[in-house]
Amino acid sequence: MATTIFTNGRIYTGDPQHLFVEAIVVKDGIVHDLGTHADMTLQWGQSDVQIVDLQGKTATPGLIDSHLHLGWLGLTFQQLDLSKATSKDEMLFLIKQKAEQTAPNEWIQGFGWDENLFVGGGGIPTIEELDLVAPHCPLLLSRICGHANLVNSKALELSNYHPDMAVPAGGVIVHDPATGKPTGMLLETASNLITPHIPKPSYETLKNALRGSVSYALAHGLTGAHTEDCRDLGGLIQTYRLYDELINGENLALRCNLLVYYTSLPELRETQMRAGYGNHHVNIGAVKIFADGALGRRTAYLSAPYADDATTSGYPVHEQEALTELVRQARELEMPIAVHTIGDKALEMVLDSLDQFSPVAYRDRLIHTQILRPDLLDRLALPHRIADIQPRFLAGDFPWVIDRVGEERMQYSYIWKTMMEKGIICAAGSDTPVEPIDPLLGIHAAVTRKAPGDTHGGYLPHEKLTMQEAIHLFTLGSATVTGEDHLKGTLTRGKFADMTVYSHDLFSMDPDALLETKIEMTVIGGQVCYSR
Repeated sequence: MATTIFTNGRIYTGDPQHLFVEAIVVKDGIVHDLGTHADMTLQWGQSDVQIVDLQGKTATPGLIDSHLHLGWLGLTFQQLDLSKATSKDEMLFLIKQKAEQTAPNEWIQGFGWDENLFVGGGGIPTIEELDLVAPHCPLLLSRICGHANLVNSKALELSNYHPDMAVPAGGVIVHDPATGKPTGMLLETASNLITPHIPKPSYETLKNALRGSVSYALAHGLTGAHTEDCRDLGGLIQTYRLYDELINGENLALRCNLLVYYTSLPELRETQMRAGYGNHHVNIGAVKIFADGALGRRTAYLSAPYADDATTSGYPVHEQEALTELVRQARELEMPIAVHTIGDKALEMVLDSLDQFSPVAYRDRLIHTQILRPDLLDRLALPHRIADIQPRFLAGDFPWVIDRVGEERMQYSYIWKTMMEKGIICAAGSDTPVEPIDPLLGIHAAVTRKAPGDTHGGYLPHEKLTMQEAIHLFTLGSATVTGEDHLKGTLTRGKFADMTVYSHDLFSMDPDALLETKIEMTVIGGQVCYSR
């Protein structure tokens, strides 16, 4: 049996029986023993045992991102990066620069624009402005949230757009009220009118993109990821194949739970794959559904109008009956669901649908749950339901979200401490590429309730989490989502030897020092998969 001792560290186990140890003994990928450096090396330090000196560094159980999109992330690496644009003019300049290097009729895809970061006003680029900088190239430019896209006239032309075209349910083509013509803004599923006309990337292109994002995740300390990729990687069967070839075949090792977008339900029936299918590195997760959109473009579904636009409360992606039908189809296959719910009305709809069905072996997850009316808390606090939260959203959404939601409603928004105190099982992720993949940024947001560089005491400071609570969300919390808390999430005898090692001591430093902390090592099953 292969044995390795990770020693000379400050190892936080997450297990209250022995919260901090100096050394961990790993046999065949499993935590075999743990304790002091002296005891572990005395008992297990034979000549054939490998010793990994942590050099006094701090380690925790391996960090697990409970909700992200590795396939989408990999593809964004190949697209025009608009995330750094701080004005409309800068965004248009980047597009023009790219268009000048692009052949006629060749698509330009971009990602990451956020009008909330634009200084000096100016608003969002109009279709006329997009036509001016890229007259010969069709554009599809995704907002940072992924719930809104900008297109130019060339994109509409190549997509055979006409004014009477039917828009997919849950989508909106925004029109200029004065002219009745498209503004170039497509909300939610309206982008489905455009995407079929964009040439599909080859299998090898997808594989290279995914290989890059998996390696990127490992370099950021992740040992596990719950990822939704069927829409980006060509459906369930191809998505599973890509992960199997990379994770198992190429030994990239990252433990990946694959959410299945609801349009791939026929593939689930065909393959008879179910939640848990696979192995401990690649397995099938829940059925992914969208209940609403996002707060940025006011498409999240609220129970009362937006504070800064009384004409809208957002809207659901699926009406109640259709949503219930999707849950029913998932339950026929004994599958849990994972539903994007940002607004309180969307969450209420999902809970109303779920209440009509018995739980299955794996927990249902409510993703984001950003706005939680008090009457919804108890309905969420059930052992077969998980709140899958994204702490980093706080850094991206404040302060503009206060105007969007209103002061009164803010009192029950982003309330992670309250949720945990109410007994709601919580896990944490990044939703990358919507937010950066770095889990330390999520932990920083959970602990400080502010964005990097802010000097105030935090938004809703009574909702701050302790360092241990925040790390719990990214370790045992995320393992509990998939029913794997008996296998990972803490460094306990008999569990996988998955660890993340840091340059700083997370438990003794000022929380703002998280922003300077580096990942020193990522260990999966006792194997060092990344080292700085």
